[in-house]
Amino acid sequence: MHKIYIFFLLIYTFTFFTGCALKPVDVIKNADYTKYKFIYVSPTNTVTSSSESIYTGYNGYVYGSTYTQQTNPSDIITGFFMKKNFLLVNEIRNPENTIIINYGQSGKRNIAGGLAYTLEVTIQLLDAKTHNLIFQCSAEGMGSTEAEDIRIAVNRCLDSLQ
Repeated sequence: MHKIYIFFLLIYTFTFFTGCALKPVDVIKNADYTKYKFIYVSPTNTVTSSSESIYTGYNGYVYGSTYTQQTNPSDIITGFFMKKNFLLVNEIRNPENTIIINYGQSGKRNIAGGLAYTLEVTIQLLDAKTHNLIFQCSAEGMGSTEAEDIRIAVNRCLDSLQ
């Protein structure tokens, strides 16, 4: 009986952890983004999410905690490009040297039999003059809150630029 229990525990563990893997980042590279000097980042809304937990201690008292997190995808994207010496502009005056950066949430996938989920984001870099696609990536993120899911997904996407 003990061997059967261990066998099913191993199958369950294997199924759970293989179902939790994030998909690889999907990348399209059509041109070199480093030849540009300016970025125009489409504004995004701040995502606020929280995680709560309640538990009973050994002494019978009930304890609880709340964890709140915020993220703004355009702030993460802007910071990434500013670190690479791009200049952020509020309007496009020099389209030959400017990249337009768009962000969108592109999917949600249930994993581990619906016990958890991942959020997917897509980021596009467009030539401001021609509107041709320079680069596009889609990546999933999974954290303890929706805000963390988005932050992880955006960072995974941007890491594929390097």
